[in-house]
Amino acid sequence: MSVPATQRILRLKQLLFEETDENHELSMEEIIRKLEQAYGHEFNVDKRAIKRDLEALNNEHFEVVENVGEKGKKYYSHQARLFETYQLRLLVDAVLSARFITSEETETIIRKLKKLTSRSLAKDLPTPLIYSQTASMDYKQIKLNIDKIHRAIAENYHLHYQYGTYNVHKTFVLHREGEMYDVKPYALIWHNDYYYLIGYFVKTDELRHYRVDRMRNVEISDRKFKRIRFDITDYVNKTFHMFSGEEQRMKIQFDNDLINPVLDRFGLDADIHPCDESSFILSAKASISDGLLGWILNWGSKAKVISPDHLVEKVKQEAEQLYALYHK
Repeated sequence: MSVPATQRILRLKQLLFEETDENHELSMEEIIRKLEQAYGHEFNVDKRAIKRDLEALNNEHFEVVENVGEKGKKYYSHQARLFETYQLRLLVDAVLSARFITSEETETIIRKLKKLTSRSLAKDLPTPLIYSQTASMDYKQIKLNIDKIHRAIAENYHLHYQYGTYNVHKTFVLHREGEMYDVKPYALIWHNDYYYLIGYFVKTDELRHYRVDRMRNVEISDRKFKRIRFDITDYVNKTFHMFSGEEQRMKIQFDNDLINPVLDRFGLDADIHPCDESSFILSAKASISDGLLGWILNWGSKAKVISPDHLVEKVKQEAEQLYALYHK
């Protein structure tokens, strides 16, 4: 009994995609045996038909690589992939690190990602069983909110939602007494394992950012807005990387072993020069804020603010309060 041509060529394509790659090939005999296992031995898989199918796949841009082995034996493989293996690893790592995704959804997404490569290469990808993380119980709602936000950004519609944070009793408390926020959405970014919406808060006409997992009752308004130009990259750099606040020139002396954290924060173009054998000085224009103050204090005695004077005083005050806390 012969196998229908369309059914056979589809099964052949699936076989080559799943079981071959740059490190794994199949001979004609192995291909026929695997197809017979799939259809049952009552089906007669003809060698000439398989050769025609391989040629047809190549003609339809599903590349089948033919290599000649020992004694002239031919081997076949499909090596082209939409994603390189390292790219799939990046995607899997991103899914694993997303704190709001549940374990069940994480396994589902990674299982689908592994189908984008051969079975043998998929084994090298990370598995959720290696990781232990706590995911938000609100993931189902979060993914629906992300979809709404994307649509509002794409079509320039206002977004309405409530926003809040958790208190010390781990109770979620809405800000502004539960008032609905009216925001013109501009961008959705990923930072430190969380999604953030960047948009204009209509009530104060300020550009702000909001963590998506802290948004509630998200709805797309029927009101459209006219998008204005602004540099989102600059906003992200100042707000997420350099802290928000008034920008001023500052100088800080760091121990040499902090060079990498400083470069991570201020970039390879940062103005840095040696101070002595054990330290260097950073000169930078940065937003002076509580976030920056906390980052400086994080390094303890390994970081000393030289200027501006008011930042020096802030660091002194925090250091004195910390000292007093442990020397009551």
